Amino acid sequence: MSAPVIRADSDAFADAVDRLDWSRIRADIHTRGFATTGPILDVKDCRELSALYDDDALFRSRVVMARHSFGRGEYKYLNYPLPDAVREMRAAFYPRLVPVANQWQEMTGAAVRFPPDHGAFLRRCHNAGQKLPTPLLLRYETDDYNCLHQDLYGEHVFPLQVAVLLSDPAADFTGGEFVLTEQRPRMQSRAEVVSLAQGEAVVFAVNERPVEGSRGVYRVRMRHGVSRVKSGRRHVLGLIFHDAA
Repeated sequence: MSAPVIRADSDAFADAVDRLDWSRIRADIHTRGFATTGPILDVKDCRELSALYDDDALFRSRVVMARHSFGRGEYKYLNYPLPDAVREMRAAFYPRLVPVANQWQEMTGAAVRFPPDHGAFLRRCHNAGQKLPTPLLLRYETDDYNCLHQDLYGEHVFPLQVAVLLSDPAADFTGGEFVLTEQRPRMQSRAEVVSLAQGEAVVFAVNERPVEGSRGVYRVRMRHGVSRVKSGRRHVLGLIFHDAA
């Protein structure tokens, strides 16, 4: 089943997300801790979203990774109100991921459940003092990279997030692969390199995912990063569903 290619400014974004193969996506998330969607944005929309990076009025902060030993490159956190395309994407993905998030909570014995509506979850974050928006745009130039990390910003954490590749790996850059690692109990870490096409998203675990073993459920800790960009420029849109304190 091919993923629908849509315009980011279209009111039909939620319908396009609904038409993704969610049975396959959820199964991949449960099995591997991540899933790819196929392209969900066309080239024009990817370019328009990438161009937002140069409009400082849209952002609340800029982070230069080298200053914090995060790697090399930089990213900017968008401010509220979010651009329509980003707001629509965030709201459309969230309810499709809630069943996975709540199943993980049940498997690990956690009492907290996530509401079906993203607005309700944001109110929970804001009531706890997590009021800063977390969607971000990332820019990598030649020799830039992102160290393995987790995007945890407060007490309330939605366990899945989304990254959308806005640049064309066939024309805009080389290298810069999306990398995931998982740390299993009493075992060495395992790495996974995820190849994405322009406009394609990857959904992945923020922190931990539960795995059923012979002795019951155990937690696998996951981290993500980006390998060194060998040439060109790479733009990414990050959709994190919890806000920051």
